[in-house]
Amino acid sequence: MTEQTTKASFERVADIPADSPTLIEGLPGHGLVAAIAVDQITDQLGLEHCGNITSEAFPPVVTFEDGLVQDLVRVSAGSDPAVMTLESDLALPQPAFEPLSRCVLEDLADEFGRAIFLAGAPAEAEEQLGNVTGVATTDSIRDDLVDAGISTADDRGLVGGITGSLVQECYQADVPAALLIVRSHPYLPDPEAAKSVIETALEPLVDFDIDTTALDEQADDIQQRMQQVAQQYQQITEEGEDQQQQVQTGMFQ
Repeated sequence: MTEQTTKASFERVADIPADSPTLIEGLPGHGLVAAIAVDQITDQLGLEHCGNITSEAFPPVVTFEDGLVQDLVRVSAGSDPAVMTLESDLALPQPAFEPLSRCVLEDLADEFGRAIFLAGAPAEAEEQLGNVTGVATTDSIRDDLVDAGISTADDRGLVGGITGSLVQECYQADVPAALLIVRSHPYLPDPEAAKSVIETALEPLVDFDIDTTALDEQADDIQQRMQQVAQQYQQITEEGEDQQQQVQTGMFQ
């Protein structure tokens, strides 16, 4: 008997308004750094909603904003600058990692020129908060990191969760990609770490200018909103026997 594999599919709602944009991943992980940073970028650049990724492996929930229902995993893009973003309103369970990663590579890789992935990692001391370290899938992307003034990782390490799965797929498929590891608060959503990765890494890499003032002014509101999202997801996963987010000591996600 052949085992059926759960798949994910990209449903396009508009054309990508740019040639070979840079994909910036903003899926929730540690400190919700990626989600906070990419939400700010998508909103401030006024990126157009271009499509959704759907899968039976995603949680059976509906999300909404401004009184309208929206898809859980969304792709947005703009032409000035040429940027594409990948966002989700909830952290995704482990069974969704592979189908989502394969969908990004099979359905979207021809649309973007390179990818930038963000992973939060618990800071071990206060002075580490906001520090960014880069890892590349190709020599040319490592050169981009160095040119942007981003320190590259000297030690061995590993990244888990959906971000690790996406980087692995890019590496195997020879898709140019950078992984930015951001030291963030060990327990709370961290808008300051999101601000740091935008200003010290994403701006020089992508060559755009993002006003991060809102992340300072709304830090408390952002923390409360993101904590509510995390708590809602925890309740959902506790109710389902098969929905459990992978968490491993020593792994960044």
